[in-house]
Amino acid sequence: MAVVIRLSRRGAKNNPFYRIVATNKRYSRDGGAYLEVLGTYNPTGKTNVVTVKKDRYDYWLGKGAKASPTVVRLVKKAEAPAAAAPSK
Repeated sequence: MAVVIRLSRRGAKNNPFYRIVATNKRYSRDGGAYLEVLGTYNPTGKTNVVTVKKDRYDYWLGKGAKASPTVVRLVKKAEAPAAAAPSK
């Protein structure tokens, strides 16, 4: 079974909301069958909010899953603010 990490679209018309999921490559994008939800992406808010379960994301990559280019970009975006935040 080839596992991919990609976006699954949810939400309403003109109001998208995405889940970052680990799924079988052969399943359709929004088929509902996925192995695990790894995070979310909301592009419609004031700021594009991305949440990722980094430990589970790394787990699936370690098992041989391939992440889509969009997911790779979003994960980097989710990590950047955390690394750049000043510590008190």
